[in-house]
Amino acid sequence: MADLRERIEAEFENIEKVLAELPASKDLPELSVLELAGTAALLHSFYNGLENILKQILRARGANLPQGASWHKELVEEALRMKVLPADLKENIGLYLAFRHYFTHAYAMDLYADRMEPLVDAAQTVYQNFRRAVLSAG
Repeated sequence: MADLRERIEAEFENIEKVLAELPASKDLPELSVLELAGTAALLHSFYNGLENILKQILRARGANLPQGASWHKELVEEALRMKVLPADLKENIGLYLAFRHYFTHAYAMDLYADRMEPLVDAAQTVYQNFRRAVLSAG
């Protein structure tokens, strides 16, 4: 179990590095297309870190990880079912999942500051709530 805890802590460190690089949401409208794309990549990485933690915990609990086209959504559902995440985090995490999907399939010039502002604003709070939930789930 110590190995799992170490892997989770490593993911937390990576997520914290990502969050430290996010620009202030008030600055997003002034960013170039390239800078907005970089911000979007950071938001994508943030969500990937959350998913990586969920996958590790579910594997450690013996769960079969979802596969197929909707596995990202099913992963969150499984984490809820196994009480790794509380229900109140589902909606918040879902916003980042939706953005991850959009970012993966969009062109960089189709990224808009006003759509990213709420995600940037909430990232630190979502992370703290996620971290607290995961650590208390054991």
